Amino acid sequence: MNPLLAARAYGAVQKQISGLNDEGKAASGTGADFSKVLQGAIEQTYKSTQTAETQMAMHAQGKAELIDAVTAVSSAEASLESVIAIRDQVISAYQEILRMPI
Repeated sequence: MNPLLAARAYGAVQKQISGLNDEGKAASGTGADFSKVLQGAIEQTYKSTQTAETQMAMHAQGKAELIDAVTAVSSAEASLESVIAIRDQVISAYQEILRMPI
């Protein structure tokens, strides 16, 4: 993964959760709750994927440069990897909760 793309993805998530306090709760009504952060990440990934598909189609028609298509695909890949990592952490946390004694 390109470090620059990873930094951009990290920065986008940081902007979304910047309103959280130390306990992970929204500080004084600002910021976003967890579901909104997830929804934003999924929407961003969807848009990146659509952009990549559009760029690839335009390149196939000779209407776009190869570098633009490759950049769009790399961005979509970085977004998808971020969403997959979040999904894996959510599943892991859920499994840990299931293992807790009642």
